[in-house]
Amino acid sequence: MTRPSRRLVIVVRADPVICGHSGEARNLAEVALTRGFDDVRLLTWPIPALQAAGLPLKPLDRLLPYSPGITVERPEPVGDYRVPDGRHLAGLTGRLVELLADGVPTVCLSMYLVPHTTVVNDAVAAARAAGFAPDVRTIAKAVGSDVTNVIMSCLREGQLGAATVLFTTFLASDELVAVSDYTRDEIVASAEQVDARCGTRFAEECRRRVTVSYPPIDTSAYLDPDPAAVDAALARRGLKRGGYLLFLSRVARAKGIYDLVIAYGQMRCREQVRLVVAGTGPALEHVQAMSKEDDQITFLTDVDDTEKPLLMAGCAAYVLPTKPEPDFVETFGIALAEKMLAGGGPIVTTLTGGTGEAVGDTAVIVEPGDIVALAETVDRVVLEMPAEEKADLERRARAYAMAFDRVAVFDGLFDAASHPVAPVPTPVPAPVPISTPTTLSPIPPAVSTIPPAVSTLPPGVPTG
Repeated sequence: MTRPSRRLVIVVRADPVICGHSGEARNLAEVALTRGFDDVRLLTWPIPALQAAGLPLKPLDRLLPYSPGITVERPEPVGDYRVPDGRHLAGLTGRLVELLADGVPTVCLSMYLVPHTTVVNDAVAAARAAGFAPDVRTIAKAVGSDVTNVIMSCLREGQLGAATVLFTTFLASDELVAVSDYTRDEIVASAEQVDARCGTRFAEECRRRVTVSYPPIDTSAYLDPDPAAVDAALARRGLKRGGYLLFLSRVARAKGIYDLVIAYGQMRCREQVRLVVAGTGPALEHVQAMSKEDDQITFLTDVDDTEKPLLMAGCAAYVLPTKPEPDFVETFGIALAEKMLAGGGPIVTTLTGGTGEAVGDTAVIVEPGDIVALAETVDRVVLEMPAEEKADLERRARAYAMAFDRVAVFDGLFDAASHPVAPVPTPVPAPVPISTPTTLSPIPPAVSTIPPAVSTLPPGVPTG
């Protein structure tokens, strides 16, 4: 085999996981083949491990193939049952050490600080300690869950040692990237809280070094869908153009799915448009149960990447009423940008986290959690908005979303990585007692925190 001259390794939860960052990894990998990388690898998890984790997964038999030159590696775990949680990490780290050992100039991009950036840092340290002298540059991209789940959980629960590890892991990378301005601001704010409690100086370095790189999208997969293909896809699902509202996302509380189902029961337009809920997620079974008497709601759990833009293009409106929750805040909203490219009816969403960065001024905005306003807004969009206004929103949305084209995002990200901000050694502070913050009540189970909704649902629609 010909020795590669330049390698890109992306450590990520790749397909089949339904996750915006698996799409990011695919798009960056595809562009890398056109930018001088002749060996592109996604280092990810064995499918049985993903299935065991309960993650929402795409249909395995309909995954889009990667281009020749992209290798997806799923290292087997190392060790046996006596190493319950570290076996897969050992497999990922060990395989990356093997790749670094051959001397090929390599860029390692990790998405999710926990655990993927840890894998990269450990592999680079091991390769250097072993004397391999790898020619490697590391980029750590902090995505939504790094901040809204991991860091915030550490702060809420007083796990300041874990928060310290997280920031030192992030800052050990050569290049630090956030998925949005909102995420960057949250990183800095969280670092300030850790600094205040522990005497560290993470915030100053985060403020100076963290840049923003928006999610890359393959715009060609969404622009100008074939009208015949749209009609055929809708016919297979028993749908027609303009005859349905579309929620296409992870089916979870933070995506506003409960608010949408309740609001749909109050909408005047429900007589004209169905509600299509496309996706899977932790709230799916409960939402299906609370909607089982409403024959105007359709659930699609097997939508693949080819069908997704066709459903988006044919809808009367795309509704994503995302809202902040203790364990998740929408830090960008990749599905919003994809919908903007595909065309179709207007987007109705909220300004939660980074969604404003995704949609600009091209969406119809409602307040998060305001069910009455959500119902009224969707009615206005479907029943009253002039066709000219809808067409104007569609044109402006498409033009705005082109900024997220994967080629432009790739070039911006890797140009920044070629001219990094040099890290400044962080002074080691004198030991400061770690104060224990006020203990917060545990986040209650999902179903128990849904507000009583029987009175707000249409007759015959139970809450469970």
